[in-house]
Amino acid sequence: MTTTHDTFISPTSVVQAQLDAYNAHDVPALLAIYADDAQQFQHPDILLAQGSAQIGPRFTARFAASKPQAQLLNRIACGKLVIDHEIVTSVTPEGTSKQELVATYEVIDGRIARAWFSFA
Repeated sequence: MTTTHDTFISPTSVVQAQLDAYNAHDVPALLAIYADDAQQFQHPDILLAQGSAQIGPRFTARFAASKPQAQLLNRIACGKLVIDHEIVTSVTPEGTSKQELVATYEVIDGRIARAWFSFA
């Protein structure tokens, strides 16, 4: 019997790996967690990036500009959906800022297929 590693990866574990890679500013690790054709949206339907060719540069630019760190406040999981409530602290030459957000991740076959971000 052949199985894939995806069989044993819970959506919560995938999203935690994403949070860890984000806080480490590890773009290759993030791209491994997102599906090749993943989509990122500003909630509900404004497309921010689609596919590795857009998602990778988006993370690279974000990390270079502000060195963000996300603090998880709460997590809810239901089936293939994981919802994180976070505070993201960013540091720029102008100073430090904090932004509250809710991130909703849809995990399919062990990778993030879609993500929606709602900013307070």
